[in-house]
Amino acid sequence: MRNNFGTESWFFPLPVLIIGTYNEDGTADAMNAAWGGLYDADKVVLCLSAGHKTTKNIEAQGAFTISFADADHVIPSDYVGMVSANTEHKKMEKSGFHTTKSSFINAPILDELPVALECKFLKYSEDGNIIGQIVNVSVDESALGADGKIDFTKFRPISFEPVHRAYHVLGEKVGNAFQDGGTLK
Repeated sequence: MRNNFGTESWFFPLPVLIIGTYNEDGTADAMNAAWGGLYDADKVVLCLSAGHKTTKNIEAQGAFTISFADADHVIPSDYVGMVSANTEHKKMEKSGFHTTKSSFINAPILDELPVALECKFLKYSEDGNIIGQIVNVSVDESALGADGKIDFTKFRPISFEPVHRAYHVLGEKVGNAFQDGGTLK
């Protein structure tokens, strides 16, 4: 038997995206955004309201990074989603995150988070969402396996679970995409 809960924003998994931008004075900013994802094979979409400092920064700078929060950095990742750079000018300092300027775009990479998408701002969608073009994927060597690709036993991204407002680690492999279903052919 099923229980009905009506309309809820219970969509799984929701990656915890940490959006990095530069403020008008050149200082780095970051915010936590759970509502975003791939828009196409080489594009992303972010659902951010116009009042966010990050939204203004993206428009002004024409660029942003998306780092994936991981299990080792839950506290600072959560913090940058709770506090606005519009009112807390020491947000990055208090978070403990450090940044390095991207070599590809005018946006900061968060040093502590091992996987980042470096994106240029393309446009707003018809409903006001931010569309960006991925120009580079940057991965710290600490998250790479012997095959030179991301190793999910080393990189432990987290997902936002909206039902209980919790974070969960992703990573357990349960199958092989575009392969396991072939047994039913």
